[in-house]
Amino acid sequence: MAGSRSYGDLCGIARALDAVGERWALLMVRELVFGPKRFVDLHRGLSGVSHNVLSQRLRELEDSGVVARRVLGPPAGARVYELTPRGQELEPVLLALGRWGSTITPASTSATELSPDALAFALKTTFVPAVAGDLCGRYRLRLAQDVFSAEVAEGRLHIVRGEVSDAAATITCDVRVLQDLVFGGRDLDAAVHAADAAVTGDASSLRRFLRCFAS
Repeated sequence: MAGSRSYGDLCGIARALDAVGERWALLMVRELVFGPKRFVDLHRGLSGVSHNVLSQRLRELEDSGVVARRVLGPPAGARVYELTPRGQELEPVLLALGRWGSTITPASTSATELSPDALAFALKTTFVPAVAGDLCGRYRLRLAQDVFSAEVAEGRLHIVRGEVSDAAATITCDVRVLQDLVFGGRDLDAAVHAADAAVTGDASSLRRFLRCFAS
């Protein structure tokens, strides 16, 4: 990263790691892929990082042209961090890393719950087009303070942060519940019966959507 340690190697891989290879840097990029965030929201998604380290990494990513700061217009008026166009180019790199890393057994000290953005990323990295088949639909995922729209069409999955008005179905639940429904084999009807999840719209289509991912 600019102003920090460098490999001093001419290789493009080394130069990329100079920019985004410090601890937490790529995870911070992951947290910003789906849209801008305030500092407090970034920290919420990366609970293991200290405020000081988060501030330092954000400065370094700004210096490297990966992240930029801006102030939202009224009525919000909040300062947020967002990926620059150059930072957005890292999404396919992160997706490839996610697919590669998903085959590695988690360490015994790893957290047991993904952040909302990490879960959205996990959906993208584990989506199986052959299982989706001719499924076509948009699904609203309400996860506590976060809302995502997941759309399946022509064997592809697209996820964005925010509300949609034409979702085939909506599921409202905690991150851990959706994580277990997708990757833990939990039954949707059982989760609804236990009041751990609420579903509106086409439940059968949502059920099919939840089966489109490699566990």
